[in-house]
Amino acid sequence: MTSRDVTIRGAGIFGLSVAWACLRRGARVRVIDPAGPGAGSSGGVVGALAPHVPENWNEKKAFQLDSLLMAEGFWRGVEEAGGLSAGYGRSGRLQPIADEAALALAQARAGGAAQLWQGQAEWQVIPAAEAGAFVPPSASGLVIRDTLTARMFPRRACAALQAALMARGAEIVTQGEDSGAVVWATGWRGLLDLSEAMGRKVGDGVKGQAALLGFDACEAPQVFVDGMHIIPHADGTVAIGSTSERDFEAPDAVDDQCEALIARARVLMPQLAGAPVLQRWAGVRPRARSRAPLLGAWPGRPGHYVANGGFKIGFGMAPKVAEVMADLILDGHDAIPDGFRL
Repeated sequence: MTSRDVTIRGAGIFGLSVAWACLRRGARVRVIDPAGPGAGSSGGVVGALAPHVPENWNEKKAFQLDSLLMAEGFWRGVEEAGGLSAGYGRSGRLQPIADEAALALAQARAGGAAQLWQGQAEWQVIPAAEAGAFVPPSASGLVIRDTLTARMFPRRACAALQAALMARGAEIVTQGEDSGAVVWATGWRGLLDLSEAMGRKVGDGVKGQAALLGFDACEAPQVFVDGMHIIPHADGTVAIGSTSERDFEAPDAVDDQCEALIARARVLMPQLAGAPVLQRWAGVRPRARSRAPLLGAWPGRPGHYVANGGFKIGFGMAPKVAEVMADLILDGHDAIPDGFRL
């Protein structure tokens, strides 16, 4: 166990998860975020912990697989420590199969999953009629069902991590001084600052809009259809999202694109036609140029580290990100994939 001080700059999913991993190993942890925990894109509503397709395997996909398989134990520990639910559930996912070409691809990927997913999950082709009531229309009458995908309510997950950290004695403040190792997990604006400091573009922000509907399908798998995530949460709501906007003026403002998203979701999933809109949400997600997380030591700044860039996959990557960052900061053991480094 270590008694080293660790300062985390940023209280989104990466910052809070790294703080939790360091705290569990005995570090004294302070988390600093002017806006508070989960104030940025980590405070959203969607929460699709979906794997990359099981083909063309690489270090990013292998890292994500490890993290998804770690997630249940990770979130159980958080909930036990802090007493709040994170909304985690490995409920699986359905995707409609449109035609013969899509069927052949799905069957090939089923073989890839059997080889690559370590026997821990399956990628199956099944009749839509066997998939339950919350199933998307399928022109072929078939759907893909994978058993690796999980759901997460992002805002509640951040609150659960905050509660766990505080229960174990971590300090969470809006301002303060750095002490010991410093981890920069400062989201999309942090990527802009990092780009300026390094003299080259390493990442930026992509705005997303999403919505939360009142529809209880809490036992059903989530759905991915026509590029849209439709996630039944454990609290009797369904999240839909999200847009991807490279150009934007108001980071947290919803507009007609959100309304179009809602309308499209009702067409893709007719079950949602009469579901009331409980909330509309907008935020900016950090996107590294490589689309992989940016992890590790900050070049030229001894004692400073970066954990950023979890574009669309941050919650799914968080358990493994937290582990490898704690290994590096506290033990000097560097297990970060080469493709994730600055």
